[in-house]
Amino acid sequence: MIQRYTHPEMGAIWSEQRRYETWLEVELAAADTMAAAGIIPADAARDLRARASFDIARIEDIEKTTQHDVIAFTTAVAEKAGPAARWLHFGLTSSDVVDTAQALQMRAACDLLVKQVAAAMDAVRTRAEEHRRTPMIGRTHGVHAEPMTLGVKLAVWYAELQRGLDRLLRARQTIAVGKISGAVGTFAHLDPSIEARVCEKLGLEPALVSSQVIQRDRHAELLCTLAIVAASLEKFALEIRGLQKTEIGEIEEPFGKGQKGSSAMPHKRNPVGSEQITGLARLLRANAMAALENVALWHERDISHSSVERVILPDSFIALDHMLRRFTRIVNGMVVYPDRMMENLGRSRGVVFSGTVLLELARRGISREQAYEWAQRNAMKSFHEKMDFKSLLLVDPDVRNVLTSDDIDKAFDLDDQLRNVDAIFGRVFGSVSAT
Repeated sequence: MIQRYTHPEMGAIWSEQRRYETWLEVELAAADTMAAAGIIPADAARDLRARASFDIARIEDIEKTTQHDVIAFTTAVAEKAGPAARWLHFGLTSSDVVDTAQALQMRAACDLLVKQVAAAMDAVRTRAEEHRRTPMIGRTHGVHAEPMTLGVKLAVWYAELQRGLDRLLRARQTIAVGKISGAVGTFAHLDPSIEARVCEKLGLEPALVSSQVIQRDRHAELLCTLAIVAASLEKFALEIRGLQKTEIGEIEEPFGKGQKGSSAMPHKRNPVGSEQITGLARLLRANAMAALENVALWHERDISHSSVERVILPDSFIALDHMLRRFTRIVNGMVVYPDRMMENLGRSRGVVFSGTVLLELARRGISREQAYEWAQRNAMKSFHEKMDFKSLLLVDPDVRNVLTSDDIDKAFDLDDQLRNVDAIFGRVFGSVSAT
């Protein structure tokens, strides 16, 4: 991933330094376990623990000849470790180390994303509570529907982020597995008890059964989870972009002092952060598809998945980490224009209360079909002749034979329309009292 989107903490997890450190962590855990089981000398395991290290430049130099990264790694470590190095990688195959170490990296990266999702949820909740009762028009098909509040819109986002967090925690558990089962998963050189103890040392679960590799359905589940979280962020970003349109003007991304929107048009204040989130979500979806392609390998394994994972794993984690951080900043600094929301709510001249009028007529014995016809007739007149919907109802003889002026006034009561907002907040946040 390019540096533009790479934050230090997540970038460090996927650095070459961390990759080799994690490989060494697995190798040393295996050596310690085998020494405790009497398979290798205890003093050799102690020497490895004390002396084993690596130099990335030396690994890369060796790999130019070996064309095999794990052999280059073990050779470089052996040069540092001395005689005890003959017990390094004893009974292991490359994927025992690579797949188990990669699980440690993915778990650490998941833990960081969990923190970022939680931060995004906190930001959304704060703004939801702030705008619990800020009225705005709800839109379906891009067209005015019925009144709602900005707080309810944000509560929808919060609940979706909670589901994303739950998925992420499940995916973390799915990929937090290791394997020390050998070249085809049969434990030909080391017993399953060694695998179990190594994984325990590393805080991983041993895979119930494996081939030469940990099965890639696990990785596909993880990448699909990251893509779903990214898709949710895209959904929220798209909403911000839509509401920032000049014609709507209800919400705006924060625009910093000295920030520029266009090289040609000094007036521009563009939702570039939300657009960036939208674009990166496409990348994560593509990476998820690549992870699904990696599930099917020849026989006990081939290496077609390896080159793909070198790209999609760090890139997906780094991109989503950036997306979450940027989304959180956008939400924290988001500018809200309540007056514009009320102005837009009124632009449709009251027709957004037509559903309530329909129900009030039906309650008084008018068939739904007839009530719909009366309400729609006046709504269409309001649209075409730019007249106030409520005023039209008040002079419609069919409607007035059924509804009093007080009945019609009540049908247009915004507070009544929004009376269950606190109940919605109680469902989402666990408290029904307004703040």
